[in-house]
Amino acid sequence: MPDEAPAHPKSRGAARRAQRRGPTMEDVATIAGVSRGTVSRVLNGAHHVSAASQQAVREAMRQTGYVLNVNARSLVTKRSGAVAFVLSEPPDRLFEDPVLGGLLRHCTQLLGGRGRSLMLMLAGTPEERDRVLVFARGGHVDGVLLVSMHDGDPLAAALAATDVPVVVCGRAPAGGPPLPYVGADDRGGARLMTQYLLGRGARRPAMVAGPGDTAGGVERLAGFKDVLGRRANRRAIVSAAAYSIEAGREAMSRLLRTCPDLDAVFVASDLLAVGALQALAAAGRRVPEDVLVGGFDDSTIAAATTPPLTTVRQPLSQVAEELVEVLLELIGGRTASSRVLPTTLVRRESA
Repeated sequence: MPDEAPAHPKSRGAARRAQRRGPTMEDVATIAGVSRGTVSRVLNGAHHVSAASQQAVREAMRQTGYVLNVNARSLVTKRSGAVAFVLSEPPDRLFEDPVLGGLLRHCTQLLGGRGRSLMLMLAGTPEERDRVLVFARGGHVDGVLLVSMHDGDPLAAALAATDVPVVVCGRAPAGGPPLPYVGADDRGGARLMTQYLLGRGARRPAMVAGPGDTAGGVERLAGFKDVLGRRANRRAIVSAAAYSIEAGREAMSRLLRTCPDLDAVFVASDLLAVGALQALAAAGRRVPEDVLVGGFDDSTIAAATTPPLTTVRQPLSQVAEELVEVLLELIGGRTASSRVLPTTLVRRESA
């Protein structure tokens, strides 16, 4: 049935009556001015429903207090109504890294708007990975979002061998199955930053790269090398052990020893850049007078550093939207392709 144009909502009295006796899907359809089928499509992913009708249905749900009965739906659809957000990192990463926290928040809100719940699962150890597989194989989740994967992690291949739809944030681990992924243009963003630092007068640029077994670590380093070509001196590149403030501080200290004459540094994440700025301050190097510093992410901490951080913005909310959209398409039995989203440069006082 084609999607109807939403009519004006009924009176508040109709919504109150629905609340008193327990709102139904028919009540939501009546107040929204659409068919019951349209309401059902909105609740199951909003496929082939106009933005106006989606808004009318959600407003009618708010007015009536209608809540989808997930248990009843699961008996019919054989689906749980839940999605797993699987983080292949220690739990402290989630609380330290604003990018991971922001991604989790956006995905939770987006799935909640589609009548689904999000389940956070850690997969940093073999025991945790086994628990994820038990949940996936047992039908407790309809799909999996894999976040912060490392090359060589066996979880991606193990999940790909099940019937559960999987989408990777960033890119699929090297050497594993070709899973669909959604992420920012890490390599292009790194090129933007490197070109910008050179344009600001840098003659001896260096880089604190991310871990070499992660998508960001590989792609952002590749973008740095794309711009510098043969000028990319090995002594001027140090890889951090993890995406953390401590790792950034340690990597920057090493870089100052191997390349003491650097006058600019591209740091592969804002979190690493916080540590790098601390190391530069401890070494008596002024930013930006002595060293230009650029980060990556434009997370909430970028504007709070001293000085505020010039960085590359990855569109986190859009990444979350695309992750959810691709996963829901797969859950619905449709094909979905990987998506790479553009990045932009954000200029602040550090460069």
